[in-house]
Amino acid sequence: MAMDVSERRVCRVAGQHRSTQRRPVPPNPYRDRLVARIRELAVANPRRGHRYVMDLLHKERWSIGTRLMKRLWRTEGLLVPRNRRKRRRIGTGENGIARRRAARKDEVWGMDFVSDRTADGRPLRMLVVLDECTRECLAIEVGRHCRGEDVVRVLDELTAIRGAPAHIRSDNGPEFVSAAVRTWCAESGTGTLYIDPGSPWQNGIVESFNGRLRDELLSSEIFDTLAEARYLIDRWRLHYNHRRIQRALGKMTPAAFAATCPALPPLRLAALACAAAPPGMERTATMHQLS
Repeated sequence: MAMDVSERRVCRVAGQHRSTQRRPVPPNPYRDRLVARIRELAVANPRRGHRYVMDLLHKERWSIGTRLMKRLWRTEGLLVPRNRRKRRRIGTGENGIARRRAARKDEVWGMDFVSDRTADGRPLRMLVVLDECTRECLAIEVGRHCRGEDVVRVLDELTAIRGAPAHIRSDNGPEFVSAAVRTWCAESGTGTLYIDPGSPWQNGIVESFNGRLRDELLSSEIFDTLAEARYLIDRWRLHYNHRRIQRALGKMTPAAFAATCPALPPLRLAALACAAAPPGMERTATMHQLS
């Protein structure tokens, strides 16, 4: 038998606050599908937060705002373990990214090494080559060791596809300052931007990429063999270039941004052609490029 008693009086008699009395939430199929998709994207990208997942949802035409995304993220318990943030330092070197920032595709290639080990304890040495303008990972050469000749071989393979860069930025490691690399730069007309010793922040774009590589792959995988390491690392590189969107690139993937990024000007291409031309053919090559 229903009683004509107000909710306020019933709560006072029962000793409960009125905020505990809520109407049952009606079923919302759209919200259920949205939550299921959020969980799928969170599982596929375990080291990415709610902002990245929300960007992916927007690309898939889901309608969701920042507040709702945060609330659903907390409700589902999808928390990414936080890493201790290091104090940022701004490089003052003449060759750092603060002074020599790339504005065009293939203007500056950043290079660095990442180390790891296979399950049997043997070392892994990875040479990372990154286009600083497009953030596209051009190559990750994986081996047991890497010498200056190996660096030149990777540069030759990339140059055959994309052409020589205007500059390469790296630290002062023995592989990068070797005679083989210096000779290659002189013959291809590529300048060198060596950062100051002990100043990795001057090569911050590549260092940030190395952190992502270690956080998302190297720290979660155990490589049994060198072949397995090469396969998994290259698969991650392709995912990074073609599936990973970045806010620094306008929420585009590096490969998509590279398709819209301006290339080197014709004068730079002519200079590279002259550097590679035989003696006596420099003027002919220059006139051909400028005509």
